[in-house]
Amino acid sequence: MMTEIEKVGQLVLDFELDVFDPARGDFARVSLADLKAQKKWTVLVFYPADYTFVCPTELADVAELNEQFVKLGATIISVSTDTKYAHLAWRREEKLLQNVRYLMGADTNGSLSRQFGVYDEASGLALRGTFIISPEGRLVSSEVNYYNVGRSAEELLRKIQANVYLLDHPEEACPANWTQGAKTLKPGVNLVGRVSEALENS
Repeated sequence: MMTEIEKVGQLVLDFELDVFDPARGDFARVSLADLKAQKKWTVLVFYPADYTFVCPTELADVAELNEQFVKLGATIISVSTDTKYAHLAWRREEKLLQNVRYLMGADTNGSLSRQFGVYDEASGLALRGTFIISPEGRLVSSEVNYYNVGRSAEELLRKIQANVYLLDHPEEACPANWTQGAKTLKPGVNLVGRVSEALENS
């Protein structure tokens, strides 16, 4: 039976995941239900495999901004189909990962990867999928790259900042390349055909 894939705008089905927690140096289990109870933004960063090439550059990039993610109330969970033991060993051996403090999830049976539509049945690996889930459990952002193209943590941070802002200002919208503190838009009859003027009058 095919798993129904999570869709942007919809509430995400609960999941649980074994993780290696580098900050504690120990293993744990995390669930979406617990993160929702803590009113956290949940950010899943899927990647193909430990001990590969593009992957450590991405995880290191996210690690550089992790404190900013935490300040926004976001919990980062990197996810691959490797075991939690492989995560521990890889993080210990790969110098690029020495600053990783966020959770490293072990989706060994591929169930979470399938749930988010990034599982590659041919290889048994996950594509480079990034998903932002709101504190209420709604999927608000989805991005999937193929194996050979790395992502930008700066862009991920921008997306989270925008979604955090919009959670408190649901009547507004963030235009292209919006950054924290920049002009937003207020959709309505007076804005139709007048977006340029609205952005200029900031």
